[in-house]
Amino acid sequence: MGGENSVDGKEKSKSDDEATTSENQGEAKTVNGEKEDQKVKKNEKQETVPFHKLFYFADSTDILLMVAGTIGAIGNGMGLPLMTLLFGQMINSFGANQQNSNVVDEVSKVALKFVYLAIGSGVSAFLQVSCWMVTGERQAARIRGLYLKTILRQDVAFFDRETNTGEVVGRMSGDTVLIQDAMGEKVGKFIQLVATFIGGYVVAFIKGWLLTVVMLSTLPLLVVAGAAMAIGISKMASMGQAAYAKAAHVVEQTIGSIRTVASFTGEKQAVSDYDKHLVEAYKSGLQEGSMEGFGLGTMMLFIFCGYSLAVWFGAKMVMEKGYNGGTVINVIVAVLTASMSLGQASPSLSAFAAGQAAAYKMFQTIERKPEIDSYDPSGKTLEDIQGDIVLRDVCFSYPSRPEELIFNGLSLHIPSGTTAALVGESGSGKSTVISLIERFYDPQAGEVLIDGINLKEFQLRWIRGKIGLVSQEPVLFASSIRENIAYGKEGATTEEIKASTELANAAKFIDKLPQGLDTMVGEHGVQLSGGQKQRIAIARAILKDPRILLLDEATSALDAESERVVQEALDRIMVNRTTVVVAHRLSTVRNAEMIAVIHRGKMVEQGTHLELLKDPEGAYSQLVRLQQVNKESKESADHQSKNELSSESFRQSSQRKSLQRSISRGSSIGNSSRHSFNVSFGLPTGVNAPDPDHERFEAKEEVPEVPLLRLATLNKPEIPVLLIGCLAAVGNGVIFPIFGVLLSSVIKTFYEPFHEMRKDSRFWSLMFVVLGLASFFMIPARAYFFSVAGSKLIQRIRLMCFEKVVNMEVGWFDEPDNSSGTIGARLSADAASVRALVGDALGLLVNNIACALAGLIIAFVASWQLALIVLVLLPLVGINGYVSVKFMKGFSADAKVMYEEASQVANDAVGSIRTVASFCAEDKVMELYRKKCEGPMKSGIRQGVISGSGFGISFFFMFCVYATSFYAGARLMKAGKATFSDVFRVFFALTMAAIGVSQSSSFAPDSSKAKSAAASIFGIIDRKSKIDPSDESGRTLDTVRGDIEICHVSFKYPSRPDVQIFRDLSLAIHSGKILLLDEATSALDAESERVVQDALDKVMVNRTTVVVAHRLSTIKNADVIAVVKNGVIVEKGRHETLINVKDGFYASLVQLHTSASTV
Repeated sequence: MGGENSVDGKEKSKSDDEATTSENQGEAKTVNGEKEDQKVKKNEKQETVPFHKLFYFADSTDILLMVAGTIGAIGNGMGLPLMTLLFGQMINSFGANQQNSNVVDEVSKVALKFVYLAIGSGVSAFLQVSCWMVTGERQAARIRGLYLKTILRQDVAFFDRETNTGEVVGRMSGDTVLIQDAMGEKVGKFIQLVATFIGGYVVAFIKGWLLTVVMLSTLPLLVVAGAAMAIGISKMASMGQAAYAKAAHVVEQTIGSIRTVASFTGEKQAVSDYDKHLVEAYKSGLQEGSMEGFGLGTMMLFIFCGYSLAVWFGAKMVMEKGYNGGTVINVIVAVLTASMSLGQASPSLSAFAAGQAAAYKMFQTIERKPEIDSYDPSGKTLEDIQGDIVLRDVCFSYPSRPEELIFNGLSLHIPSGTTAALVGESGSGKSTVISLIERFYDPQAGEVLIDGINLKEFQLRWIRGKIGLVSQEPVLFASSIRENIAYGKEGATTEEIKASTELANAAKFIDKLPQGLDTMVGEHGVQLSGGQKQRIAIARAILKDPRILLLDEATSALDAESERVVQEALDRIMVNRTTVVVAHRLSTVRNAEMIAVIHRGKMVEQGTHLELLKDPEGAYSQLVRLQQVNKESKESADHQSKNELSSESFRQSSQRKSLQRSISRGSSIGNSSRHSFNVSFGLPTGVNAPDPDHERFEAKEEVPEVPLLRLATLNKPEIPVLLIGCLAAVGNGVIFPIFGVLLSSVIKTFYEPFHEMRKDSRFWSLMFVVLGLASFFMIPARAYFFSVAGSKLIQRIRLMCFEKVVNMEVGWFDEPDNSSGTIGARLSADAASVRALVGDALGLLVNNIACALAGLIIAFVASWQLALIVLVLLPLVGINGYVSVKFMKGFSADAKVMYEEASQVANDAVGSIRTVASFCAEDKVMELYRKKCEGPMKSGIRQGVISGSGFGISFFFMFCVYATSFYAGARLMKAGKATFSDVFRVFFALTMAAIGVSQSSSFAPDSSKAKSAAASIFGIIDRKSKIDPSDESGRTLDTVRGDIEICHVSFKYPSRPDVQIFRDLSLAIHSGKILLLDEATSALDAESERVVQDALDKVMVNRTTVVVAHRLSTIKNADVIAVVKNGVIVEKGRHETLINVKDGFYASLVQLHTSASTV
């Protein structure tokens, strides 16, 4: 059945899978971002949307918010230029009145102006941040909703050709964050910076245009250095992610197939592969650190050289052009704030570019009109339909592979009320007929008619409402059983739902579940077997009460007993409906009133079962002969007790838990025309079960805190490197306080007699150059040494963890928290976070201590009274520095995590787009999605207001502190306790120290996150594997004969301790050589199975072979057959013996199928 699309399907499901896994892993965004970037580079011209178009979906409230935010941003941006003006006046009040007593009055006047400025700045900062954040949040939510709505509206061809689940969820969670970033607070920040830039230069030119022109000469250098650094760092970061991506791939592959790795004792090989890739990640980590250090160092050098030039030329102006000291300082500071603001604008610009690129594809999709549009209200609707189906001369090929014709002139008539079966080998096009009747696709030529009317003429939603579809892989959404069934009918009552479960043979098992109908399907605890899920899907179809029922391999993934129950349910609901059955197993279609044999896209035979058998050379007879060899039977997986028995159902549940791959049993492995099955067992998250990935941190809280010492010992080999790094950090720390000293000395110089001024100004300008050179060497040195230590630590931790993980017992991987995605995320993200606690934290600590100490010493030496006063007020300035740098990083980073639950809804819906389409459930999905978005959106808006308040208050404090400290300085000066230069030395030494500390602290990684990461890492490292393949102890034999004996074994899977699998099982298997075949042929169709079985028969010679099989044909020749029921061996012997036991379990299993297949 699946052959017609299998090639494409494998491609699809593979990409789907990678998307899901990478989604789970921290680096997904960057890796995708990188691909995105490459795309952008290729088609630079058309791959972005114009910036104004980002705001296309704003409503009137948003426009109001944006206007208010813009006014606030301009006001806030003007704050700094005005401050430099006041600062110049302040210096003049001090400098001009050094000797006389009215210094306090003069200073008070200026101090009062500072307070007014503080109030203005505070209010506008609040407006700027809160308005832009709130409108960004609102518009991004609107875009998300529209995007999902459009995606759900698209025709199935769109999903085959242009997108997959991973991409949709990636866009909804990743790209909208980028768009929100580009149209939220970053816009406000950008306007603020532009206002500062323009304002700063306006002030500077008015106060002293000549000095301003001279100072401008350093601006280009600064801009280039700033931009180069920003670009360099982001490039390096994405390179680092790409370098680790290869290692991450090894993790995913190893854990995804851990059973295979363990059975071939491939753990050591996996670890050495991983180690190889980690070396690359280490190198790129080192480059990233060095790059950052070098960029910062270069910028500091340019800044200090700028100061040097300004000091020398400023003194010249005072002497020749009659400037005063205040004017010179005013110009210097104004130009510097203006230039710095331009440098800071580059992150905003890159955010805009990223947002425009991300919006391009999303907006393109939002505007896309599908060819088959379920939202299109036009088209015929009748009272009801009879259900007469005709396919006339249909030519069709899948849009994803247009060159491959599936049908070339297929004609088929299914009269109303009959049951028609379509049979044929894999790839013949049986399932395609169903896709055409559902109108997932339109044929390229010919027509599909229902009741004589072309399918295209009907209103799509209406006609789909009359057609019920039950497919091979029942798609259930991550919500309750009741909600899943209710998809069948708008506003269904509980009675109707119960009646439909009765008809579908599902009522019994649902009643046994802990919450009955309200049991969550996708939640960790409830693992439904294939048969149970299929019956829920059938109940959903019954509730819909369709005129036409399409059964696409509805029982092929079930074992014999479940199949019998499901088939009974299907037989009940087929009455009085037109039913189209697609099946592999001919036993399921014998009773059909018409059987059509399809071969290579043509109908080659048609008739009833008996009519077709009359021609022994006919296609149908040949199919029957092929299958007769394979009377399939599978162990029971229906009753609770039996369900747990089947290794099959367990394997599915464990695979479902570790979202490994879309398992599609039966023959349609990875079949493109319904390519995303992983949703039904995607993340084991029920609607209200949070994603294990971000639940991880909460869950790990009980883990005892990891002592820092233990972490530090991991970094032990790098102690010499760390010590050198600490020395560099000390040098780094004292730069800012020394800068403060230089500034205060310079201010004093401007009020000296000319001959002294000439000499001193040269000396101080040289000192600025020296300071610049010092920082040029110190900053990169610190960055380099600490990134060596940090990257080594990351590498060591990742390797230790992975080594531990691959040696865990297999049962450990059945836990949802230990899926390949989650472990991958722990290795990539947690290991990187831990680095923050050791090397980085140490560097920061040393840097800050040196900075603070140097500042304090300088200040207290100059004037201890003023130093004390300023010291009390300083934390307020520190808060401002910290808040503004945090703001630069953007407050939106949490958005992605918060929307994860909503993404899960989107993930489920898009992955099972056919089910959503056939049940016209688009609006239901949207409703569910909106509900999930309400919480995150409200909290996003709340966060905007809070952040705005914080930002505003911190600006207010900053200017107030300036006013107070200068006023105090004036009082001390009047009392003769301090001199002019002392006042400014204290002020600058302490404020510079505070700026230094707060700036470097804002680079401080999130230590709480790092602590929980460390706990999660050591949780893995400290866990003892219950079955450890790396453990060398234990007996080894010279030769293994292969006698296997299982004595009185009772067993439960660790992930489902309430379910007994074996009860006192005993079994002896005599030697040959050991080979375990677990359902090696069950997913193949008849022809492929024969080939594989031949190969296996050859391998089995002279080995002890244990075969687990559902199909009895594969085990007929076994030396001993053990029949397991309810965890106990009930019969044992050869096929010939067991088949003759009257009423024996084996005999009845065989009978179950031969009755259906003796034809």
